[in-house]
Amino acid sequence: MNLFVTLRIALRALGKNKMRAGLTVLGIVIGIASVTTMVSLGQSASRLVQTQFEQLGTNVIVVFPGARRNEGVRSGNVMTLTANDSDTIASECPAVLATSPLIAFGGQVIHGNSNYNPREMYGVGPDYTVVRNWPLQSGGFFTEREITSAAKVCVIGQTIVARLFQTANPLGQTIRIKNIPFKVVGVLLKKGANMVGDDQDDIILMPYTTVRKRLVGSEFDNVNVVLVSARSLVDTRDAQGEITRLLEDRHHILPNEPRDFTVQDTTEIAGVFATITGTLTLMLATIAAISLLVGGVGIMNIMLVSVTERTREIGIRMAVGARAGDILRQFLVEAVLLSCIGGVIGFALGVGASTGLTMLINSVTSGTKWPLVISLPAGIVAVLFAAAVGVFFGYYPARRASQLDPIDALRYE
Repeated sequence: MNLFVTLRIALRALGKNKMRAGLTVLGIVIGIASVTTMVSLGQSASRLVQTQFEQLGTNVIVVFPGARRNEGVRSGNVMTLTANDSDTIASECPAVLATSPLIAFGGQVIHGNSNYNPREMYGVGPDYTVVRNWPLQSGGFFTEREITSAAKVCVIGQTIVARLFQTANPLGQTIRIKNIPFKVVGVLLKKGANMVGDDQDDIILMPYTTVRKRLVGSEFDNVNVVLVSARSLVDTRDAQGEITRLLEDRHHILPNEPRDFTVQDTTEIAGVFATITGTLTLMLATIAAISLLVGGVGIMNIMLVSVTERTREIGIRMAVGARAGDILRQFLVEAVLLSCIGGVIGFALGVGASTGLTMLINSVTSGTKWPLVISLPAGIVAVLFAAAVGVFFGYYPARRASQLDPIDALRYE
């Protein structure tokens, strides 16, 4: 008996009890749909985290200052990083592509009759857009010349354009910060919200020297953080080591002394998030896969019932020459067919559920949009796994059918 004939007989047998066959595969359908949905949402979360960290910049390393210590005692909130540290890192660390000091500032911005409080106002260096991988939509960025002269210029995000200028062209216009006029020289390309929903386009950038001298009124060279971009992802770890050694030397930190700075690689943070989301996805998928076992038990149960109901049929087949292997293959194919049908339907329902949940998440969250990730290999694996469930739980009933005695089977009532 070839496989084609066996499949035809299996389909005919299943077709005689459509309702029972449908209820039998329901457990497989629910299990595969649940696993597909959980894996899809987990991969969407991982993709979202990866995208958000890519938006942060190209191979970004953040250098945080610490408080100075005097004979082991913290000496208050004296910040330990300077703009000169940033320049030295850029010039003396071979693995570093670019750096930018950053000074945070807050205040009200006025243009004409409109005023607004931006979420982010930073004093930065001329290579900030390189470090953050954030191109301009129009205009230009300030240069080293504006940094040296503490020029009153600024670059604004798309949200600032919408709030203060509406449809007017902001380039060349003047905004006032603490009654100081700043000329708009550039507009950043739209980035959207980050993974916690904060608007990244609600930002104004100015030369850090201008912020320090004209807005903060500080005579010191201290900065809040230094943003660093490694030349490549491979060079990130080398860049961390070079920055650490350079700052230890510049800050005169002895080998056994605590550092007054912290070098943090954002790719490590992204890796931690990826590990967390991957672990949660695996846990949820494992929990969802339990329903596959329930579906498998259902298949075994219904196949045992089918063997009992078709005992005389088995006896007749054996009497006309069917071998034990033919009977085994017939019932095993029926079990696998049930599982595969459930796997295909379950994967289709899982795709639909993933799409619906992604749309629901995006409709109730502002800014950040979850990507829809549907993995075709995951669908193939789901169907193959369903087939494996059919083989595992269908083998015992099929073997039991193949071992029936033909005479006893013919006498069965």
